[in-house]
Amino acid sequence: MPVLELNAADQYVVVTGDTPLLEVYAALPEGLVPPFPPVELPGGVGGLVLRGGFAQTFFFPAEVLGLVLCTPDGREVRAGGRVVKNVQGYDLVRPVVGSFGLLGEVREVVLRLRPARARGLARREGRLEDLSEPLPRFVWQDAAWVYVFHYGHPREVERFAEAFGGEALAEGLDYTPRFPNGMGVGEGPLRDRRFAWTDGGERPPVPEVFWRLARALGLA
Repeated sequence: MPVLELNAADQYVVVTGDTPLLEVYAALPEGLVPPFPPVELPGGVGGLVLRGGFAQTFFFPAEVLGLVLCTPDGREVRAGGRVVKNVQGYDLVRPVVGSFGLLGEVREVVLRLRPARARGLARREGRLEDLSEPLPRFVWQDAAWVYVFHYGHPREVERFAEAFGGEALAEGLDYTPRFPNGMGVGEGPLRDRRFAWTDGGERPPVPEVFWRLARALGLA
């Protein structure tokens, strides 16, 4: 079972790295959302973590509470835990999130869940750069369309929907057919506030300081 553990009271879920994103949504009770929009992307939750998330307007690494990493030399590394304040000493989770697979394959992930009494997915024609404050929880561009996904208190969600306009959409967009060779960074019609994403694209440049940190933590 890809969803290994769900704790609604403490607001976290444990999943295997290959769990499809929409399967996480389907497993959650009403009123809780994971730290990604209701879209399907290549590589499941593990791929999402290695890419550093998708479309979020908040700090995604803080939403990954723990993980199990299989390093290129075959070691299994467990980092973090199941609650927010679970780190003593070095935080091994942060270097892995957004590492684009350089440190290994994510086998298991603990994700923080957030309360959502209301939520909505919508789109309108326009440009990502023209979206004004306050920003939604998630925003991305697909060709000529700007997509947003927002959640929270019903009044907040309603006010944002009125300000954004556009058309409401059913949840469950599937972008996986766009990336038969894997989702990487490069010029393409799908982009968020960090990168443009393309089929079979490259990982972004890796600074030397990242490698020094990874070696110091025993991850490389």
